[in-house]
Amino acid sequence: MSNVSKKMLMAAAGAAGGDALNVEDVFSTYLYEGNASNSHAIVNNIDLAGEGGMIWIKNRDDDGNHYLLDTERGDDSRISSNRSDAETTGIGTNFDQFTSTGFILNSSFILNANNDSFVSWTFRKAPKFFDVVTYTSTGTAGLAIDHSLGSVPGSIFVKCTSHADNWYIYHRGISGDPEDQALFLDTNAAAADNTSYFNDTAPTATQFTLGDNAGTNAGFGRTYVAYIFAHETESDSMIQCGSYDGNESTYPTITLGWEPQWILVKSITNTRNWAIFDTMRGLPVGGGDEYLRPNTTGAETTNDNQHFNINATGFSPSSVETLVNGNGETYIYVAIRRPNMKTHTDATKVFAVAPRTNTIPSFASGFPVDFCIGPRTINGSDNNEIKTRLISDGYLRGNTTGAETASGQVANFGHNDGFFNFDGADANQYSWMWKRAKGYFDVVAYTGNDTARTIAHGLGVVPEMIWVKTRSTANAWWVYYGDNTDYLVLNTTAATVDSNYPWQDTSPTSSVFTVGDIANVNENGATIIAYLFATLAGVSKIGTVTHSGSSTDVACGFSAGARFVMLKRVDATGDWYFWDSVRGIVSGNDPYLLFNTNAAQVTNTDLIDPLSSGFQISGDFTDGDYIFYAIA
Repeated sequence: MSNVSKKMLMAAAGAAGGDALNVEDVFSTYLYEGNASNSHAIVNNIDLAGEGGMIWIKNRDDDGNHYLLDTERGDDSRISSNRSDAETTGIGTNFDQFTSTGFILNSSFILNANNDSFVSWTFRKAPKFFDVVTYTSTGTAGLAIDHSLGSVPGSIFVKCTSHADNWYIYHRGISGDPEDQALFLDTNAAAADNTSYFNDTAPTATQFTLGDNAGTNAGFGRTYVAYIFAHETESDSMIQCGSYDGNESTYPTITLGWEPQWILVKSITNTRNWAIFDTMRGLPVGGGDEYLRPNTTGAETTNDNQHFNINATGFSPSSVETLVNGNGETYIYVAIRRPNMKTHTDATKVFAVAPRTNTIPSFASGFPVDFCIGPRTINGSDNNEIKTRLISDGYLRGNTTGAETASGQVANFGHNDGFFNFDGADANQYSWMWKRAKGYFDVVAYTGNDTARTIAHGLGVVPEMIWVKTRSTANAWWVYYGDNTDYLVLNTTAATVDSNYPWQDTSPTSSVFTVGDIANVNENGATIIAYLFATLAGVSKIGTVTHSGSSTDVACGFSAGARFVMLKRVDATGDWYFWDSVRGIVSGNDPYLLFNTNAAQVTNTDLIDPLSSGFQISGDFTDGDYIFYAIA
């Protein structure tokens, strides 16, 4: 049995209950700073050495080529999406090797220029996601090329590697007969109609067919590479290739069934640039985004326009710019699912607390940060600034009712392993950092309409706590904590309030939560954000506890205690306390801060103590009923 057949069988077994692939296993957007050193390892946890695939790299700061390298042609060859040239070989120090956890760069300025910012997109070969094949032309129409995608391709990028010629792109979303047409990755041209490109033959789950055009199948034994992208619509799909019609007045809605992290887009009807957007560089809701143009050498483009509005079930153009939404134009896209398929078992992969360091990023997390409380100076009066990748350059204050403040600090989230883009050590500044992850934590942005309705989310389980705040107007933070008839207020000490207004006496589900027709959760025309938290076995725990007497053990199912604990009294007034193990959860005094005030931390109290299965509330804490949130 061939290796291809074995891999396809393994994938089928995974779908039936075995080790199914997640998008985290096969795709990565990784941002890095060039250092001009040998052996610059990019660790994105994508196995290229064993499974094969393709890397696409672009310098974000400067004009220069896009570079594509793949395991089928080897680590000595590169091609550029913006050029028609044949491949360049013998590249020496430009690239070192593909590895089981990513790839290694050498010292050349092309891919590793000192102090320049780069983006790399890594596509691993995997059934129903992506494949790379090479072939030799025959010049005879009807040449069938085998592939191991295991499903019908949504798009195929073909490039002659031995001779200069355009990139020829098949895409299922091209209007009319897509097998009869092509786009060209290295130009801004509209789709062209010619049966000689792909032989007017639809690709299948095992082959695609070529005509006798020199760009795809010249005579005289030319060599080619094809990058093959799947189109899958099942609930566990990771990639979709489709099209939409631009409309400058009522923006089209593209439903994928999941939130995208990467979007490639191109008008097929007019002369327009290609564009690539991703959430690592920034696809913020309500702010300007960054994009790169595969057909040009241009540096990253940033402006004040929001091109796409991403959401829990897909995306929609949010701009009248012709790049993505020209009136009456048809656009094709390739979209890849956000990394939310893996169920984490290690809390250090989804939560971190750290003091500031004299490096960039200033606060080390070990993962891309999606939500952050801080930076907060713990020994002085400092607001609880809440920052979110989804809204990128703005922040809210957890201890006030104020509207969102624009910070202009989009780059704070532009790191794979931390947060905050300013150096200068201040050991008294801390940040508490979360990653969005299945069954653990999610963020949703929406616009209010003053009508009771449901809001889609991507948590994948029923949320047990939800913080909701209007961004564009001043309103209190309202908190759902498991009782659909009540709410708490994050920025005050108030006890629980009995009301059907916020949640309509309706419990959330694993896919939606309900909001009523009241300003704090659904003000008409207001931009709103919601943070959703859940219990994830061995990682996080949300619950209620009654404390009385000398001490109360709160078992959370952990094995080595809690790194983060939040407590709020619900049956009477009381502050929103939080502790962490970096500042100290010990058998003695434990420093605490409050969500609802900007006061400095209190260091002379012993209100909680360590407990291997969770934490212990000490006898010094006020008796009462509490909600708690703990992270292992």
